[in-house]
Amino acid sequence: MVSRSAAVRPARAPGSPRETAGKRLAILGATGSIGRSCAQVIGAAPGRFAVASVAGGRDGAALARIAVELCAEFAAIADPAGFRDLKAALAGSGIEAAAGPEAIREAALREADLVVSAIVGAAGLEPTFAAVAAGRTVALANKETLVCAGAAVMQAAERSGALLLPMDSEHNALFQAIGARDPATIEMMTITASGGPFREWGAARIASATREEALAHPNWVMGPKVTIDSAGLMNKGLELIEAHFLFGLPPERLDVVVHPQSIVHGLIAFADGSLIAGLASPDMRTPIAHCLAYPDRIVSGVRPPDLAALGRLTFERADLGRFPALAIAIDALKAGGGAPTALNAANEIAVAAFLDSRIGFGDIARVVARAISTMDSAGELAPPQDVAQALAIHHMAVERATRLLA
Repeated sequence: MVSRSAAVRPARAPGSPRETAGKRLAILGATGSIGRSCAQVIGAAPGRFAVASVAGGRDGAALARIAVELCAEFAAIADPAGFRDLKAALAGSGIEAAAGPEAIREAALREADLVVSAIVGAAGLEPTFAAVAAGRTVALANKETLVCAGAAVMQAAERSGALLLPMDSEHNALFQAIGARDPATIEMMTITASGGPFREWGAARIASATREEALAHPNWVMGPKVTIDSAGLMNKGLELIEAHFLFGLPPERLDVVVHPQSIVHGLIAFADGSLIAGLASPDMRTPIAHCLAYPDRIVSGVRPPDLAALGRLTFERADLGRFPALAIAIDALKAGGGAPTALNAANEIAVAAFLDSRIGFGDIARVVARAISTMDSAGELAPPQDVAQALAIHHMAVERATRLLA
């Protein structure tokens, strides 16, 4: 059931943002850290963009604020419980509002030149897939879409002619580094990890880390789920899986290195011995601006790194012993089939349990590994042929992980 409010549209002054002939955007996950950064980039480029729709999870008041700020035409909230706040805050604004899964899908399919996919977790899969299947250009900040159903999404993009622009800083750097070069000439593609707050900690100390310690990322400001993934390097495993589908490289030609300064985001080694690196300050506005304006360039509000001031950039191997989540993700990538889907689902449940103080930090990787093993033994990890099958595996993995926690 979709709740809806068709607000009366007041007259707008000539030249208002609603009337500007700019690139039309649909922003899914508008109230999260990526959505807020998108709003900053849009605000710094007046007249360049028009916002067709915004979508959020459950905070109706926050979604209304960003809808008004961006002069959006339509605002959709996933949780109907937040609709009352959304509707009340938008009264008299002329912005349409609706709630429920179909409303999120409608936001994804509004007439737009670019759909920003920034809903956290598997919840972003269905609306993102709908946009891809409709042939839209999609800026992908939701890595779980490809982790859950990478083959189905990429096949749908090929059928519809959709263009996927990677908005994650690592994949965006790799996308820029490839340029017009033949992907077949790539010897190795490497993403970097800052190492998070536990880079120099021992295994026992990492396993017993508190919620506050895990959320204290040294370089990046992100949402809580992504920050916890980063602390255990699970996010790098998810990003390897995403890179596998985005760029079509086999697991053995994908790598992770720890780079504490977070200046180099991705590197590509080519067959001739060349190594091309993508560098930027650790600020998501840079890849966001690149995707929003693509193929043009706009001011993002971020200065490029001052290498002389930095003095040095360092790199080290990722320690799979101290960061078992990364090892589990790499194993899932190599196993293929439904293993990445199960990995993502079990990780969502385990991270939520840690954030709720129901398990320890070291338990996250153990729950994920046991959930995948249980499903593998039961023959439940066949390759998903479409989104429905991917979601079926996702729900099974959620059930297994929840049972393990109980």
